[in-house]
Amino acid sequence: MRCLMIDKRKPKYIMSLTLTENAAKHIKQQIAKQGHGIALRIGIQKSGCSGYSYTYDLADEIKKDDRLFISEDTNIVVNTNDLPFLNGSKIDFVQEGLNSFYKLSNPNIDNTCGCGESFSLNESVER
Repeated sequence: MRCLMIDKRKPKYIMSLTLTENAAKHIKQQIAKQGHGIALRIGIQKSGCSGYSYTYDLADEIKKDDRLFISEDTNIVVNTNDLPFLNGSKIDFVQEGLNSFYKLSNPNIDNTCGCGESFSLNESVER
């Protein structure tokens, strides 16, 4: 299910994030397990050998500079500064062997490092 958000400060600027059923289920389970939280907060930070990495946290509130997305009946919060870098991303939750993690298919990524922990952004969206 696609989730669209229209930024009212910039008419005709539409953001989209896609959340898979697995990701939605995991987010809901984590909120219930922690006993707090209203959404998954997704962001990016400068880190790693390729330049950037994703951040994930449970959000207890929606801050002034946040935008709320609802997909698969699940809330996702993104800071407005990170929106252009996440636009069009598909968010999944996968299990590979003993490891489980969020996996983003992000059209704004240029390259990833060998270990898969960090990435570089396309020049058109570079900070």
